[in-house]
Amino acid sequence: MAVVSVNLRAVTSWVGIARLCAIVLSCTAFSLVASTGEFRTTYGTWCMFTWCFCFVVTLLVLVLELLELYPKLPLSWDDFTSAFSLLAALMVFTIVVFPSTFIGSPCISHCAQKAVATTASCLCFLAYALEVGLTRAKPGDISSFLSTVPGLLKVFEVYVACLIFSLLDMTNLKPGLQWCVAVYSICFIITFLIIIFTIGRCLSYIPCPLEKMLVGYNALALVMYITATVLWPLYNFNGRVRPNPCDSQCPWNKHLGVTFLTIFNLIAYLVDLIYSTRMVFIRAPS
Repeated sequence: MAVVSVNLRAVTSWVGIARLCAIVLSCTAFSLVASTGEFRTTYGTWCMFTWCFCFVVTLLVLVLELLELYPKLPLSWDDFTSAFSLLAALMVFTIVVFPSTFIGSPCISHCAQKAVATTASCLCFLAYALEVGLTRAKPGDISSFLSTVPGLLKVFEVYVACLIFSLLDMTNLKPGLQWCVAVYSICFIITFLIIIFTIGRCLSYIPCPLEKMLVGYNALALVMYITATVLWPLYNFNGRVRPNPCDSQCPWNKHLGVTFLTIFNLIAYLVDLIYSTRMVFIRAPS
């Protein structure tokens, strides 16, 4: 008869406490916003999905660690939890102000629920950020790639690329803009595959020096993003002024959002290249 052991450190360690807080806070924000019924927009639906997704996956992670069932899974558990904690932090960060956007001045309805949901969402982001900080690999420790700075940057790069895709308008694109879309797509696919292969423990099957290959890819991605950083605003803003009025669905605003996100990913790939190069070619003296 199989005996299930219980690991209390899963809920008493600092990481476990951060996960418990994230579970409670995401559930609180979700429940309060759901009680108002004011989440029918696309952004509201995304916020509700984010809270539910983070709640369910974090609860699953906590249960698997509490019952010590995660070693039976065919994946790198440390890589998975590191990647998820950063992904959750980024997702919650993008929706952290959602309830407050509907409070208005003066507030008309469900004021208390919206205010508490905003506070809970902010604290939930801090809980996931704390988990990222607690699980990040120390200098010299590369046992879990996705908990290192280059690994965490891979998750950031994929998420930013997803935000870029959500803002793209694929109609009547000029050749220069088509190249930018190709840059976003190629870098997203390769970086996403690196994350999946790392979690699935498949990187060891690649018949080439993995660390040097990643450095080469980061250098190539950086060059490609430099071209996108130049071409995207050049084709979208050269000789054009911002229309008035211009709301959140205005193409000009979306193009501006893509511009800033492209710059964010450019910086991420630059830092990724620097850290990866140091890890591969600059060894600490023994």
